[in-house]
Amino acid sequence: MQKGGAAVQHHSVSKLTLLAIITASIIAILWIPVIMPHITHPAMIYHISLHTISVIIAVFLSVVSIFAYRRKNHSLRLLFMSLGFCLLAAIEFLYLFHATANIADVIIPIVDVELSHAILLIMLTLFGIGVLKVNKTV
Repeated sequence: MQKGGAAVQHHSVSKLTLLAIITASIIAILWIPVIMPHITHPAMIYHISLHTISVIIAVFLSVVSIFAYRRKNHSLRLLFMSLGFCLLAAIEFLYLFHATANIADVIIPIVDVELSHAILLIMLTLFGIGVLKVNKTV
């Protein structure tokens, strides 16, 4: 007999498979608007590759932490860590778009240096709350 209500379904997808799916999806989404225009510029493609890898890792960590949050009875610590990883993914997307000149020209008002610093500050605050939060045991 279960305690606490509804049954929780666990979707068992290996982390390696999840990483492969996220990697393929992000590269497919970014291929034409971001990667292809700079494929012949060696210095630029390395810079874009670094940001793309950062986006992939940040999205992967976001998804894994959200799954952990849902699985671990909605722990407040994991919620803050998940939100921090989501903001990390957002800031990496902003940096990637800022690194590409053709896209940055279109959305330059959105990609402001102060915005990225504010998001980083909020992200670090969420990580700090998640790490330093003390679970009170009764």
